[in-house]
Amino acid sequence: MMFRIGILTLSDKGARGERVDSSGPLLATLVAELGEVIKTAIIPDDAATIAATLCIWADQEHLQLILTTGGTGLSPRDVTPEATLRVVDRLVPGMAEAMRAASLLKTPHAMLSRAVVGIRGSTLIINLPGSPKGASENLTILLPALGHALAKLQGDPADCAIP
Repeated sequence: MMFRIGILTLSDKGARGERVDSSGPLLATLVAELGEVIKTAIIPDDAATIAATLCIWADQEHLQLILTTGGTGLSPRDVTPEATLRVVDRLVPGMAEAMRAASLLKTPHAMLSRAVVGIRGSTLIINLPGSPKGASENLTILLPALGHALAKLQGDPADCAIP
């Protein structure tokens, strides 16, 4: 099953054209086997804009996976988790916990991540760090379970047991 994917980069500097987004394109290569990246955007670190974009992409564009990159840390403009929490119906805490646990083996800064993973309708929304290294490492942790998670969200009736 191939999925419709969106990659949303949150960066004030990127949105103003002052920084090149390298995380978004890297994430697109990592999810290529899962489906097609239909939407990409770079927007400012503004909770209302982030929440509105997530809603449009989930509800109107019918994306099945939205990856956000950036805005998950402690700086005052890091509001991606709050914006995501505004729009999701359910959380998937195990995925966020897995990213932090694996990252903590590499850097103590992993404990500063506030990333969340949640579901809006049949769309899975995953917050990833803004750095290319952090974003790719965190997504790589989730990739073994991601196809199954997306299939289940789309109503796949197959058993969940691993053969």
